[in-house]
Amino acid sequence: MSVRQELEVKRIVPVIVLEDVKDAVPLGEALIAGGLPLAEITFRTQAAEASIKAMKTALPQMTVGAGTIVSVEQAERARQAGASFIVTAGFSEPVTRYCTENEIPIFPGACTPTELLLLIQYGLDVAKFFPAKQFGGIEMIKALSGPFPSMKFMPTGGINADNLQDYLALPNVIACGGSWMVKKDLILAGRFDEITSLTRDAVRMAARDSNK
Repeated sequence: MSVRQELEVKRIVPVIVLEDVKDAVPLGEALIAGGLPLAEITFRTQAAEASIKAMKTALPQMTVGAGTIVSVEQAERARQAGASFIVTAGFSEPVTRYCTENEIPIFPGACTPTELLLLIQYGLDVAKFFPAKQFGGIEMIKALSGPFPSMKFMPTGGINADNLQDYLALPNVIACGGSWMVKKDLILAGRFDEITSLTRDAVRMAARDSNK
């Protein structure tokens, strides 16, 4: 299964900030127990690269990506650590070129028609819509579906248990990124059982038949 296909099936991407590599494996185990063997570990901390490697090595069934990538150097490090996909908060031509040339799945940030045109030039059809809440959320994504009918979105930023199903109900939303089930304070406190419970609830809400 490709990363794109997995996103279509799972419909949720946990966006994770790890301060200590020791938390990587237990967090991955918590996500697996909750039915979501998928993670986007952001390159916001010094522990990101080692955490990707630790999680992927100990839990090969996990699909682990790298988020908040801002340079080719970071993308290379993430790839070497075992990242299966790259996510950027905005559009970076060097990073996008590097990933497409090396056949690494990438989901660049894009919120405007101009940015979406840049993605199309690189043959991409899935954009991270970030920060979703501040850029108009559901109404903006609906508006963009008109001129860009083939573009799919992965909204992130302001997504939570209260609005997840509203976003996923949009036909041009492939998945939602969120951190409510993997909050930093829960990770730091080692409350992995709670993360599993929140993840399980999120998976249930994201199920395609949940509203039937």
